[in-house]
This record gives sequence, C-alpha cells and structure tokens, in this order.
Amino acid sequence: MSEVTLSNEEIARYSRHLIMPEVGMAGQRRLKQGSVLLIGTGGLGSPLALYLAAAGVGHIGLVDFDVVDASNLQRQIVHGTSTVGVAKTESAKRRLQDLNPYIEITTYETQITSQNALELMQPYDVIVDGTDNFPTRYLTNDACVLLGKPNVYGSIFRFEGQATVFSARDGGPCYRCLYPEPPPPGLVPSCAEGGVLGVLPGVIGTIQATEVIKLLTGIGEPLIGRLLLYDALAMRFRELKLRRNPSCPVCGDHPTITELIDYEQFCGLVEEPTLSNQFEITPRELAEWLERPDRPFLLDVRNPYEVAIASIPGTDKLIPIDQLPERINELDSAREMVVYCRSGARSGRAVELLKSVGFRKVKNLVGGILRWADEVDPSVPKY
Repeated sequence: MSEVTLSNEEIARYSRHLIMPEVGMAGQRRLKQGSVLLIGTGGLGSPLALYLAAAGVGHIGLVDFDVVDASNLQRQIVHGTSTVGVAKTESAKRRLQDLNPYIEITTYETQITSQNALELMQPYDVIVDGTDNFPTRYLTNDACVLLGKPNVYGSIFRFEGQATVFSARDGGPCYRCLYPEPPPPGLVPSCAEGGVLGVLPGVIGTIQATEVIKLLTGIGEPLIGRLLLYDALAMRFRELKLRRNPSCPVCGDHPTITELIDYEQFCGLVEEPTLSNQFEITPRELAEWLERPDRPFLLDVRNPYEVAIASIPGTDKLIPIDQLPERINELDSAREMVVYCRSGARSGRAVELLKSVGFRKVKNLVGGILRWADEVDPSVPKY
C-alpha cells in the first residue's frame, strides 16, 4: 500500500473515516486504490455511485446506455432536472466529479452484453449489479464467476428489496444458486409497470455501497451466504441463509457453463411475433374512428390506480389484464373493439388472449396511452 498516499486535502475530506480504527489511514488507502464497476446508473446505481464517490473509492466505472428522463428523478437522485435528456453515464459523472474531484470516473455508454462483459469487468476489483432485468442479472453473475470477482447484488420492486454478495471465489453461492431458472416472461412486472417507492433504492443501494466498502477495506462481515430482505411498509428486515449449490451449472463442482451464453434466449425473451396489421391500430387512426358513428368499444386493461392518473376519453370498460381470462364473458365478440394499456405490451397480450377464444374484431392500440399522449392529446399525463 506504500505507493498509495493521501494528500492533505484528502485527509481533511476523509477525516471521519480516518479517526475510526476499523478504517484508518490503511483502510482509506485501500479505498483509494480500489476500483468498482457499477452496472446501471438508475435507482440503485444512484445512491451507490454517490456514496462510493464520497467514500473515496479511487476508480468508479459506470455502465449504462439510457438517457435521463423526468420520470427517473423520483428515485434516481444522482441525476437532476438539468440533465434530463443527457446520457445517464455523463449525468452521473458530472455529479460525482463535483462531489469528489479526487477520484477517477470512467463511463461506458453501452449495453453490457455477452460480447463485452468480460472485457468491461476485468479491470475492476468489485462488480455491482444495479440492473432491473433478468438477462443482465444472469449475465453479470456468470461473468463474475468466470472472472473470480465478487458481485454485490440488489433488487427492488414496489415496497420490497433484497441485497447480498455473491462471491464464488470465497466459497459462497452465486445468483444461479438462488435462482436456478428465470421466471416465465411477463410473470414479474417491471418497475415501469408495478412502480417503486422512491426511497426504496436508496435503502438497498446504500446497503450495497456498504458491502462494497467492506470488501475493499477488508472490514466487517460481508453478506456472502446471506440474503437480506427488506419490507418498507412493515419497516422490517429479514435474513435468509444461502448455500452454494454443488450442482450449480456455473459455480458448482462440475460447471457446464464455462463461457457466456445468449441470456435473452435463456430468459425466454426471444422476440415474439408481432400482431399482424389486422389486429393493430395507431393512436391517430383510433382518434378518427372514435369520432364516427360506428366507433369501437374501447377496453382498458390497466390497473384501477393507473386510471386515476390518465385515461383515454370514451373508454367503455376497465378489465385489468390479470382478470381478463375470467371476465371475457363480459365482452361482446361481435363488436369492433380496441384494447389499450400504458405502452401497448399488456394490451398486446390481451388481444392474443381474445383471439385465442374466438374474438376477431379486436385491435391493439400500438404504443398505448403514452403514444396517444404524444400523437393525439398532449394534455393526457404520461407516467
């Protein structure tokens, strides 16, 4: 550690660390020498990046290919109104450099894939999974196992979150030991569909940041082999013991996954065939049709609390997509019908379901109410 020194300015900045014997000068030097790759600079990545930068982690890498949207700001606190429309990596870098000019920030404005994951991760000591989709979680896990790097994991949804440290090199389990198979596509809604309490990623992301600091400094007991569960509504933490699965295909005794695979295919997210034009309609086409005497029956398959935010004028009926199979008898298959939701995904599934039971005069509103707001009625709120 002799080659890493702290300037007088850094000593003043990190003084509250330095007077803690568990950290001290030696621990702060380890932080400065350490490097962390954050995969995702959204809800979890925001508190992670802020606290790791503030703590003095010497080199932070940021991987993201998205741009800042106003809907992010309810929880993604590393970004701000002034950076809406800016690449998230660049937005985060600006904030982190302002927070701590003594650290190095490297940005990767790209999607992490099987082709670039190993190269991106190789230079870093610790990898942090701040993603929100299953293909990237499995990809991150497998790459970390293959490279022998710890994977500080967190996930959030609505009011609940979880965090752990997967570290096969230390004899601990990996993500596949906990979740051997991904859930069926569409079974687990995204945060865009189900929502997330704005402060929740702050809690889980800060726990992840704590684990990173412990790993880099060598202090405390990391969450290896322990899954921490958090329920914000009950304000309750629970802990589950995790064990490495000797039969795990990637970290087990006889691994069968020795290189990165196609994770979209593994998670069943191969591109689904789209509805034919016969069963689709654009917002402008629907607007014109609703003005005619032969207007269609307009079915909303969102949830009731979404209707409270916004709806298309003239909607005839609300049947949430989860209730549609048992309520199909409430619909008239002889009448022309247009189905809509927030973005067109759930209504697309609804149209497929209705087609499967004999409906032929049914169309999906392409792009949902979001595209309706863009192309027909800007006064409709977007969420």
